[in-house]
Amino acid sequence: MIVITTPTGRIGSRLLDLLLNETSGRDEELRVIVRDPDKLPGTVRNHVDVITGSHGDAEVIDRAFADADAVFWVAPVDRRAPSVEAAYSGFTRAAAKALTKYRVGHVVGVSALGRGTAVAGHAGLVTASLAMDDLIASTGVAYRALANPSFMDNLLWQTDSIRDDGVFVDTVAADRKAPMAATQDIAAAAAHLVLDRSWTGTGEVPVLGPENLSADDMARTLSDVLGRPVRYERQTYDALRAALAGQGAGEAFVEGYVDMMRSKDEGLDDGVPRSPGAVSPTSFRQWCEEVLTPAIRA
Repeated sequence: MIVITTPTGRIGSRLLDLLLNETSGRDEELRVIVRDPDKLPGTVRNHVDVITGSHGDAEVIDRAFADADAVFWVAPVDRRAPSVEAAYSGFTRAAAKALTKYRVGHVVGVSALGRGTAVAGHAGLVTASLAMDDLIASTGVAYRALANPSFMDNLLWQTDSIRDDGVFVDTVAADRKAPMAATQDIAAAAAHLVLDRSWTGTGEVPVLGPENLSADDMARTLSDVLGRPVRYERQTYDALRAALAGQGAGEAFVEGYVDMMRSKDEGLDDGVPRSPGAVSPTSFRQWCEEVLTPAIRA
């Protein structure tokens, strides 16, 4: 039995599709934890065991982890959490207890790059995510943290600005090159791990994308793919704070996000060298053509 959290999110939904295809005809059951089952396509609901509720709830977790062999774990974004620790480790504590109680064998979690870097201790959301990894690993379960850089898919939040004004924003220096990953590649890495389960111990699996890119590189690719000029504007941290607060985020999330972005500009994502096992296949150009362009046209 494989348990999937956040099955309607960008990574979880893609993972669920991959697992439904891979497990068809195999003796492998799938279970999802979801707040609103109606958000699952009917074809999916007919092929999975659905546990309704929050995976931060101990009673829900007890029902979900009973007879589970593997778990795909994501701490959902909580913009109103009282602290970043509460949003990650606090949310995960009930699951950590249940992993031991039900002797779950393997867990794959969505986490971040940065462990071992000089800025990891003051990287806001990333620091909290790495502490969550340590909490899960402390249970004795075999654990793999998918260590991710920034997502290409984060640009989908700016489709209106890219389409209407030819502008996208971020807080990093325009010429700073860093890895980027497509969420579809993160889902593919998770699918491989939860289906394999021959691995033991704890560790990280970096998902780096095929190349390092700067914001200026991204602007050139966007301009080429969309057939019109697109430029990058560097946003101040104060402007980022104001934007997040305007979207209803609480102070803890706002400061945790700003600390994360500041740390990225200080080298947070630079600590993992590229190797065949760390490179994921989807290029930024391919992602723009297959994901961003249809979203902008829609």
